[in-house]
Amino acid sequence: MSHEIHNVIIIGSGPAGLTAAIYAGRANLNPVVVDGIQPGGQLMITSDVENYPGFPDGIEGPALMDLMRRQAERFGTTYVEDEVTSIDVTERPFKVNLGYLPSMYAHTVILASGASAKWLGLESEKRLQGRGVSACATCDGFFFRGKVVAVVGGGDTAMEEASYLTRHASKVYLIHRRDSFRASKIMQDRVLENPKIEVIYNSGITEVLAEAGDTHVNGLRIKNLVTGAESTLPVDGFFVAIGHEPNTKIIRDILKTDDNGYVLHHPDSSYTDIDGLFVAGDVHDHHYRQAVTAAGAGCMAAIDAERWLEIEAHEGRLKAAEEKLLATA
Repeated sequence: MSHEIHNVIIIGSGPAGLTAAIYAGRANLNPVVVDGIQPGGQLMITSDVENYPGFPDGIEGPALMDLMRRQAERFGTTYVEDEVTSIDVTERPFKVNLGYLPSMYAHTVILASGASAKWLGLESEKRLQGRGVSACATCDGFFFRGKVVAVVGGGDTAMEEASYLTRHASKVYLIHRRDSFRASKIMQDRVLENPKIEVIYNSGITEVLAEAGDTHVNGLRIKNLVTGAESTLPVDGFFVAIGHEPNTKIIRDILKTDDNGYVLHHPDSSYTDIDGLFVAGDVHDHHYRQAVTAAGAGCMAAIDAERWLEIEAHEGRLKAAEEKLLATA
């Protein structure tokens, strides 16, 4: 096990993590990014990104993440191809345990592990992600101008997605497994009163259909859960809106989260209740969930970490932590 102590270890390599790495690298902190199980985050399954500033003609998600990755590397970022299994915050420096490689030590940690969309679990749904299947209406609704789309779900997220999509689509089907929604009354009213939205109750999706060669979604196979009857619904796009799950498993025993698992942090900062442990991006943001807001949060976390390190170094606590660790080597 190496006893090298890093200034900052960033958990996650999406827009939040890589932006944090760019800022930390420019501050000469030599950041280490642990890629995680999905290097690049959710943008790696996004075919076109048209709402990220600086790309007037749009850019593919993987290409955008590659540019961020190279930019962070230019400023001294090191990448570790592994995932974090736990963080020991009982002593300083923090001990970051990995799945396969030896544990690492860091004075600060930025948690930017993101959130994962919940999916139905269909093979066709996975195969057609980025080709008409999406989990973000705000990100991809623009591509369906004048087209027919479907949303699956019954909570506030589904209501929001369906309502938003009416700004672009000519018609929106909202498909729900039950005969009533669990969404708030005001959200339901907005959907039910919208002439562009048609609700299909008591129904589930059994398959996402595509054109020849799987080039793009062209329909859904739907099963009525009361009668068992199956039918085909022609659509140009399919949005899964059954919620997101923050990737916070590794810290749920050490950090406070809300009822849905999103990390709680101090107002107007990236500070958490653990000194030296910062948070950025979708791992705490259940409201916006955009690449640009995640990147902004990554910037905040890196600046907070840099200032925290300056204070700790000035007070002599970083040196004391290093000496204590080396004494046990």
